[in-house]
Amino acid sequence: MLVDPTPKVNTGEGVDGYASLFKSRFEKTMRILAQRPDSKRMAKIAVVKQNAKTKTFSGERGLSNANTHIVAGLLMSRRTKKNGIELEIDDYTGRMHATAVLEDAKKNAANLALDQVVMLELENAKGVPGLAIKNVFSPDIPDHLPAKSRSEAYAVLISDLHVGSKHFMEQEFIRFLDWLASDDDIVRKIKFLCIGGDLIDGIGIFPNQDKELLMMNASAQMAHTTNLLAKIPKRIKTFIIPGNHDPGRRALPQPAFPEVFSGGLYGLENCRVLGNPAYVELNGVKVLMYHGQSLDDVIASTPGMSYQRPAEAMKVLLKARHLSPTYGGRTPVAPETEDMMVMTEVPDIFHAGHVHVTDVDSYRGTLVVNSGAWQSQTKFQQTMGITPSPGIAIVVNLATMQPYKHDFNL
Repeated sequence: MLVDPTPKVNTGEGVDGYASLFKSRFEKTMRILAQRPDSKRMAKIAVVKQNAKTKTFSGERGLSNANTHIVAGLLMSRRTKKNGIELEIDDYTGRMHATAVLEDAKKNAANLALDQVVMLELENAKGVPGLAIKNVFSPDIPDHLPAKSRSEAYAVLISDLHVGSKHFMEQEFIRFLDWLASDDDIVRKIKFLCIGGDLIDGIGIFPNQDKELLMMNASAQMAHTTNLLAKIPKRIKTFIIPGNHDPGRRALPQPAFPEVFSGGLYGLENCRVLGNPAYVELNGVKVLMYHGQSLDDVIASTPGMSYQRPAEAMKVLLKARHLSPTYGGRTPVAPETEDMMVMTEVPDIFHAGHVHVTDVDSYRGTLVVNSGAWQSQTKFQQTMGITPSPGIAIVVNLATMQPYKHDFNL
């Protein structure tokens, strides 16, 4: 299996384009929610509002239980009120507000991402105007046993080289490349390398970036990157996606590097250049590669999230079944006619980067990996209080799904 957004990119125009995008998101995610047993009771927002007003619940589809009602829609807003957390959702028939007052419902409501699809179980409750939220259901991934390689084979996960930056750790990266070319017992079993974007630092990505660059030309940065990646042994199949610092468009989903700006990357015979996000199958193991731009929005808007634990933010995306749910935040989203950021497939490995902090965890059978960076701490990271953990590669035994960190810092 290989899923690449590049050939599907078909950006719409303005308001109509975004209307198509959110319609696609709603319909694709509703098909995921339809697999839940509770969804059989789901009713349209307009029906629930009307029947809640008239108290005539019986006989309506989805409202056979007069005590609770189930609706689903896009999460338009989330507000903390004196008596709980108020959510506003909408579907094709209208919008509604409901408040979570129970502790479990409040906790689940607080962890939702804005603009994701959510399913709510509602009930009448004393002291709560309108309907109260009894339960909050994200589309979520199911508990599952991950696929495993039938033979012992290893995959290496890295991200965020930032070649061209004064902070690019070239010596450590060359040490990593030398290790890949060595006769180490594990290295001999490495079949795959996945690189999660931001190969270069780019030009004009942030104010006064020129003061932090060694190479002032993006083409030169890409050419140097290609020369480094050419050292990867040909037997190691390498998959590469772009990040927000790389050539090409920055809005999600990102097509693969434009060949004219790739610095010869397409000439490397063992490299497959893909868009962001992309699914690849490694000896039967499904790997979702995503650079991770939207982690900024998740960390900023979700209580308890931190740049030092990016795997927790990645779990929010898995629960939402969407890689970039929030519109209008820090992450630019293109008005595609199809929302290609919906996770229609459940990955065995979810691999991201972007935040420059190495973190490994698991969630419902999916291995969650943020593979850090090869760039030392920048002035921007200092001001944000972010302590990166660079110079580390994550190595996964695909036969056992056991990960471990290989540190290339002296």
